[in-house]
Amino acid sequence: MSVVKINVLTVPPEMREELEKRFANRAGMVESSDGFEWFELLRPVEGTDRYLVYTRWRSEEDYQRWLSSRAFQAGHAQASADRAQAGHGQGQGQGQGQGHGHGQGGPAASASEIWSFEVVQSAGPKTGGE
Repeated sequence: MSVVKINVLTVPPEMREELEKRFANRAGMVESSDGFEWFELLRPVEGTDRYLVYTRWRSEEDYQRWLSSRAFQAGHAQASADRAQAGHGQGQGQGQGQGHGHGQGGPAASASEIWSFEVVQSAGPKTGGE
């Protein structure tokens, strides 16, 4: 079964538009990664300042391969350089999620963490005359 990785990004209200713009302008390299199945950026509607970056992978190995890929490293190396240039130190997030939401001018997210799940059941809309 597939695995789901959710990067939980805490985003201050003044950075929401910037975060969404950065994701809209992302290179899109993840879509061509072997084992990649789905991506969604989920905006909070009420009661929280946390965005969810949802990705679905064929396997944990495919996800780990993406994390070690040249495309992933290049994107996050640029994010780290931008963060350093903007005067932000380390410790801006938690765990593997560090680096997401970055771009020109430093991080859009003030914290990040990764949630991991295995897909146990999945359903889509029924088709046909039912």
